[in-house]
Amino acid sequence: MMKILVAGAGGMVGRAVVAHCAARGDEVSAFGRQNLDITDRAAVQMVFDRERPGAVINCAAWTNVDGCEFDPVRAYEANARGVEMLARACRVAGAMFVTISTDYVFDGRKEGFYTQRDDPHPISTYGISKLCGERAAQAAHARTTVVRTGWIFGHGGKNFLATVIEQARRGERLTAIEDMYGTPTYADDLAARLRDLAELDLPGVYHIVNSGEGASFAEFARVAVAVSGCEGVEVDGISADSLHRPAPRPRNSRLRCLVSEAVGLAPLADWRDALREFAARQ
Repeated sequence: MMKILVAGAGGMVGRAVVAHCAARGDEVSAFGRQNLDITDRAAVQMVFDRERPGAVINCAAWTNVDGCEFDPVRAYEANARGVEMLARACRVAGAMFVTISTDYVFDGRKEGFYTQRDDPHPISTYGISKLCGERAAQAAHARTTVVRTGWIFGHGGKNFLATVIEQARRGERLTAIEDMYGTPTYADDLAARLRDLAELDLPGVYHIVNSGEGASFAEFARVAVAVSGCEGVEVDGISADSLHRPAPRPRNSRLRCLVSEAVGLAPLADWRDALREFAARQ
């Protein structure tokens, strides 16, 4: 049993982490943004003094990629300075720190999978702010584990897959990007691995996604439609450029981890199998 503080507990991944840790018998303190501003040093220290966690799992972030492009100050505060505040508090408390980062720290020009050997080159304000958070946390506290992930889908949150399945069940014709590629990640599987890493206490950078060769958004959507039993629903592929979004995104952000198995962590389930489990519970 561990004593774990979860920051960002109100979000999709945060809720999954709280549920998983509680099921494991951990003593869990859950804080959403309503009751903990991670950029407020005094507030963070007060919570740590009261809770005295042995490990902290940070799921707090501002993940609005286009919003970050228009408000880089807010992006930096949420995704870098706040992460650093938590890391510093963990150092003082002697607690392990696990924080979530993103596949968007890469520029997408690589053809294959990105591993820890690849240098980050973010192309958006969001990606830059998350990379700043990684580096600030590692500089502030030696016992920091950074978890890069992406294309997260799960229960009770706004995400691409939940929207696709909802529209498919209404019989709507769908569109999805066919020239962007990533590795889908089930929030429940990610939550379990975050808890594993907190207990493992082997600091470093981990790429945590579900297994498989990855997919385009269009393929992701087509598999979701199929496993949801929505026969006859078509998914039309479109180009990313056709959306004219403010923030650039990597065309390829597929991730692979070089160290998980070496430290005794089995690969997560194939994303298609994880998607079937998700769809069955929707």
